[in-house]
Amino acid sequence: MPTLLLRLIGPMQSWGTTSRFDERDTQLEPSKSGVVGLLACALGRDRSDSVDDLASLRMGVRVDREGVLMRDFQTATGVLIAADGKPDRERTVVSPRFYLSDAAFLVGMEGEDIALLRQVRRALERPRWPLALGRKAFAPSVPVWLGGPSLDGTDTGIHPGALIDALTNHALIAAPRIEHRALPMRTAIEGTHGAARNDQPTGPFALRSFGTRFVQSGVIERAPQPADA
Repeated sequence: MPTLLLRLIGPMQSWGTTSRFDERDTQLEPSKSGVVGLLACALGRDRSDSVDDLASLRMGVRVDREGVLMRDFQTATGVLIAADGKPDRERTVVSPRFYLSDAAFLVGMEGEDIALLRQVRRALERPRWPLALGRKAFAPSVPVWLGGPSLDGTDTGIHPGALIDALTNHALIAAPRIEHRALPMRTAIEGTHGAARNDQPTGPFALRSFGTRFVQSGVIERAPQPADA
């Protein structure tokens, strides 16, 4: 099956899957709900529109450069409700928010519908709405889309083979950190077993409905290839 490749690089990224109340978490690699949301933004889909076709794609991640886990704080006043039903403007809520600094991920989305992959690939190059890496304020520092038309008319941003082949054979998209240069790259591949993650969209984003998928961790040897510009 063909695989659409994405390049997610930016000074800040956040891929939360278990956030509740005031504290906002992040996984160490992109969540499926976040990536599907990014694709939906590129296509110009409303939050009430179906994303079933995008959510059915099988997702895999290769970590070319590990992000540094960071935390900041945001404050809001007047969000707590007093006993009389009015906002308590004297109380301030502090919200811890975690994010990844300076991370680089190669993401593959595998599916049988090559027409859908090509449509998404074109949309990423000319997105309908601004793209973000998990939060609206976290913009990519390089284009998300990869490749371009080749001599035979195919798109080099869409790998003709399976997900694991695409992630294994694609050139590095970013240099690793000095302390990781001798180490293999981590992978997180969606499958039938592995760690459970509750980031599988099961309806329009307006419903905030997510199910469980399974992700298997692995490694790929770091090839001595130049970064793909």
